[in-house]
Amino acid sequence: MTPQLRVHGGPDAFGVPRFDFSTNSNACGPCPGALAAVQQADATRYPDSSFTALRAELAAFHGVDSARVVLAGSASEFIFRITAWVAQRSGPKRGRKVCLPVHGFGDYTQAAQAWGLGLTRDATKAQLVWACEPSSPLGGAHTDWPEGVLDASTAQDDQAPVVLDCAYAPLRLDGASSLDAVRLSRVWQLWSPNKSMGLTGVRAAYAVAPAGGEDAVQALDALAPSWPLGAHGEALLQAWVQPEVQNWLTESLHTLRRWKAMQIDMLQGQGWTCLPSEANFFCARPQATEGWDAMLEHLRTAGIKLRDTASFGLPGHVRLGVLPPVAQDALKMALQSSNATTATGGLA
Repeated sequence: MTPQLRVHGGPDAFGVPRFDFSTNSNACGPCPGALAAVQQADATRYPDSSFTALRAELAAFHGVDSARVVLAGSASEFIFRITAWVAQRSGPKRGRKVCLPVHGFGDYTQAAQAWGLGLTRDATKAQLVWACEPSSPLGGAHTDWPEGVLDASTAQDDQAPVVLDCAYAPLRLDGASSLDAVRLSRVWQLWSPNKSMGLTGVRAAYAVAPAGGEDAVQALDALAPSWPLGAHGEALLQAWVQPEVQNWLTESLHTLRRWKAMQIDMLQGQGWTCLPSEANFFCARPQATEGWDAMLEHLRTAGIKLRDTASFGLPGHVRLGVLPPVAQDALKMALQSSNATTATGGLA
């Protein structure tokens, strides 16, 4: 079977874009405190294989017992691991399914297919339910919470796990979570804070299990390799919970809000339609989509990369991370150049 090509933002075969709108990393980064922690990590030694101190720090940060914390090499690694656990515990039954958002991260689908699980939009027929808030690529609230799944006060052994991908929750610029604290305690929360600190090259993540989910944590730990985190990932997560890093993040959100308003105004001035978003990114579409691929190629040649959202199930749009004014000016000039070339038939 030929493996399916995975589409992501960031560097590609052409190298690192000068102005990369295709990722959702915090454009105010890197966070100085987190960067210093990573740079000072002792890479000559193994981390503690049980990560006792790190688990305790993350648990305290979220106000839970450390027995509810699962460490992961990245959000993607956890996505594949919890999918493997669901496939393992549901046994060789036909009709096993994973419930996906209408638009969502491709690894949810990739992991399900890798483990022979079907796909559905009906949470009542699923053995695993995915949600993301703010969602990607749209950056909005999750509007399809499964009825009944969140009603139990604690996680049940026969209940389909609901995993809330919180990758962009720290980068929410307005709005609020659609789940209160009680309902949040009934779902898995997957955190990958490298985006928030502008350090996406350091891979590290963790999940907080639902209340009563300690047995599931042990099962997931049993499926993990030794040392899912290296010294740099451990340092990143330890930095994440420090007050100075959280203060830096809070201040960065003020800047991102200002840049986002400027970026939307610029694109609307170019005739683009920008979709609503609560996060540091949003989706947009040009006035006309003729020469779509050629436009994206023209921009990439100019050192600018946008994220085509066709792989999210949203064709004819791009997702743009919020970048500083200098990047926005470059995008504006490139779009004007692309439009001029199209008008003369150069992109036909």
